[in-house]
Amino acid sequence: MPIEIVTGDITGQDVDAIVNSANPSMLAGGGVCGAIHRAAGAELEKECLIIGHVDAGNAVITSGYKLKARHVIHAVAPQWFGGHNNEPVLLEKCYRSIFGIVESENFKSVAIPAMAIGSYRYPVELATPIAVRIAKEYDAMLGDVLIRFVCFDARIASYYENCLR
Repeated sequence: MPIEIVTGDITGQDVDAIVNSANPSMLAGGGVCGAIHRAAGAELEKECLIIGHVDAGNAVITSGYKLKARHVIHAVAPQWFGGHNNEPVLLEKCYRSIFGIVESENFKSVAIPAMAIGSYRYPVELATPIAVRIAKEYDAMLGDVLIRFVCFDARIASYYENCLR
């Protein structure tokens, strides 16, 4: 299936799973994380409290509760510290963790935000090639899974589109 790039609100995506750009505590934060928690309802926060801490580069799955998506994959991307703390390795691991869950759960569709580029300050021009490269690898392996990158604005979407070409 082709990899899609859209501009919009990830909380309204009707897919098997949406990805939450989670913080290590798994609690509601700002940006995408806060929006997903608000849209899903209090039950999501309760499930995340049970899960507890998740290290950067890893991902876990919960129910989607009040979202159209049936599940939420909570992936913890690395914060950007100038590229001196294994950030590219951890971001790649983060995407591999996401797609590992997609594969193990046999999902047919997933919506992914622009991981790490917001409050974690990862430069978009460095983050998007990693995201698209890993998505292409898994697209080739999984074949029949819709991978949709949901960007919060057209500027970010243009980086994904350029990498996809």
